[in-house]
Amino acid sequence: MKANQLTIKVSKSNDSSAKSVGVAVASNGTIAREIGMSREQLEALGFEGKVGQTLILPNNKKQLTILVGIGESAKATADVLRTAAAALARASAKVVSLSTNLAVSGRGDRVANAQAVTEGLILATHRYDALKSDKNATSKLESVTLVAPGATNAAVARGSRRGETIADAVCLARDLANMPPAHLTAKMIAERAQKIGAETGVRVEVFNKDQLLAMGCGGIIGVNRGSVNPPRMVKISYRPGGARRGAKKSATKKSTAVKLPHLILVGKGVMYDSGGISLKPSNPDHAMMKADMSGAAAVLATMSTLKSLGCKNQVTAYMMCTDNLPSGSALAMGDVLTMRNGKTVEIHNTDAEGRLILADGLSLAAESKPDAIVDIATLTGACARALGPQMSGVMGNDQKFIDQVVAAAAATDEQTWQLPLERKYRTMIDSYIADMKNVGGTDAGAITAALFLDEFTAGRPWAHIDIAGPMWSDADAGWLQRGATAYGTRLLINLAENFKRR
Repeated sequence: MKANQLTIKVSKSNDSSAKSVGVAVASNGTIAREIGMSREQLEALGFEGKVGQTLILPNNKKQLTILVGIGESAKATADVLRTAAAALARASAKVVSLSTNLAVSGRGDRVANAQAVTEGLILATHRYDALKSDKNATSKLESVTLVAPGATNAAVARGSRRGETIADAVCLARDLANMPPAHLTAKMIAERAQKIGAETGVRVEVFNKDQLLAMGCGGIIGVNRGSVNPPRMVKISYRPGGARRGAKKSATKKSTAVKLPHLILVGKGVMYDSGGISLKPSNPDHAMMKADMSGAAAVLATMSTLKSLGCKNQVTAYMMCTDNLPSGSALAMGDVLTMRNGKTVEIHNTDAEGRLILADGLSLAAESKPDAIVDIATLTGACARALGPQMSGVMGNDQKFIDQVVAAAAATDEQTWQLPLERKYRTMIDSYIADMKNVGGTDAGAITAALFLDEFTAGRPWAHIDIAGPMWSDADAGWLQRGATAYGTRLLINLAENFKRR
């Protein structure tokens, strides 16, 4: 399962056959003799060593020397190196091979730095080009050698392997979210999940429309009513060695097995969101609604890495997949749905569909009584307007678990900001005919959506990540590429690996 085009290797010396050599340059300190220019000369050419700044120079070995800035040497963290690596990859787009010392140029942990550099290189060169007739429009870079002399070699190799696994998962999630609606229905993504599960060592179960009906999943069934494509729920289970379902005792002595921490991920998988009867305006921006399943894509990509990365926690995932389309049979305003946990919801806006399908997923997750649940969804325009395209919003019912989500975001440079789950606003989603309605009016839309979801968590520690803003990028920026970003994939991987139960 390889979704990226780069081959990355680690060597103790420069690859003499590489068509370009990438050299990290700080904005302070001495300039390496191999560059052949002084700092004053470089500054005269406009190169100051700022983070992500590049300058291409010819050298006498018929190669290109590409300088890449890493800012102040004392501040060259893994996040800085990821950004610098992305800039270096873009500057190398016209050559097929690159050799660089970037992975050993930062401060701090060599493994983390090499991981970040590998991620930056891969994520900056990745393109969803399956439907392009001209493949030459994308980067020509095919191979990168990370130079790591002496004792650093093993650490860089270990970090690079991790980075490649994680970046490949991000590329997978990007590809899925960039696919046109007709190319990736709920049935198709379920089939893709089964294939990925077989390749990556996780268990995948698929539930069809009849099964969902029998399970009482009225949210996803209701949203699907307007579509000719049936819904699918995909359950993915990862259980590392040593995990067990419950404590078992023999007749003579107590079990010594340890029940591992159990985290459940729930991803919104609206394969295309037209708004349903509450039809969205016909403007070009809504072509990106094919990426309304970015939460489910991030969840699937995350689960694909856990065995390879040796995750020591038990992780289960639910992908709730359907499209939301108008038709004679579509969900109407005023309809009432009964969710998996028995609560009833009056529909006041069919374009507030994501919370309806998540309600069933969260209900199922809570029934397992896990240590914590996190859902990820392109849920509200309100969150996008509040926080913009660079960060998600996070809310929840357990501050210690929210802190873990925020820490994972900080560790992966996927910014998030905690919003309050203000209980006083719960009355805004009261319904006179059902237990609640699916929207709360024009104000505090991100918060009332989260309050709605909280009704289905059964009090289990839970966090909600609203990625409506950062799920899409209008331009290349740092390690992001134009189009679906797969935001949340690296965050969830980090959370799954480092999760601690209360």
